[in-house]
Amino acid sequence: MTDHQYVHRLHAGAKGKPILFTLHGTGGDENQFFDFARQLLPDATIVSPRGDVSEYGAARFFKRTGEGVYDMADLARATEKMAGFVSDLAREHGDSAILGLGFSNGANILANVLIEKGLFDASALMHPLIPFQPKANAGLAGRKVLITAGERDPISPKPVTEALAGYFESQKADTTTVWHPGGHDIRPNEVEAIKALFEHYR
Repeated sequence: MTDHQYVHRLHAGAKGKPILFTLHGTGGDENQFFDFARQLLPDATIVSPRGDVSEYGAARFFKRTGEGVYDMADLARATEKMAGFVSDLAREHGDSAILGLGFSNGANILANVLIEKGLFDASALMHPLIPFQPKANAGLAGRKVLITAGERDPISPKPVTEALAGYFESQKADTTTVWHPGGHDIRPNEVEAIKALFEHYR
């Protein structure tokens, strides 16, 4: 039996409303975006898993061998596990749409699930880093993808972010990119863009 389980927080929403998965950054946990998600979509089911990899005590969703250098085998493992987790809970709750919100490492696992599986109807990727050429996925056509980023982000460099946005555009996803002038931090204009993305699902 495949292990699809994570330690997680869950708020069961109203029937017929979306399910929103929130994915924390390195060193975060299931609480990082849970309350924010409840405010965004009060009637939705909210699921916030905790990464199952420890990097010197900091929770992550997959292993890396250095800054921006991924353990690709573990990324593949984590992608399968997360896709199974999302599919199982979405099926269990019978929700109308599957939504995702991730920051940094959480944005990376969310992005890779999108690349490999599709699954999410709308996704907010805050400061993602995909340092490889993703494979084509025709199933991304029409899916909503918001990327938010800092123009001076030392962890997620601007050219890599632009390449990821270009990839989603080339797959005909409904792609929006929002920048701020800072680094690897979340700014108010990102929050406003996320609110606008999910407003349709309230």
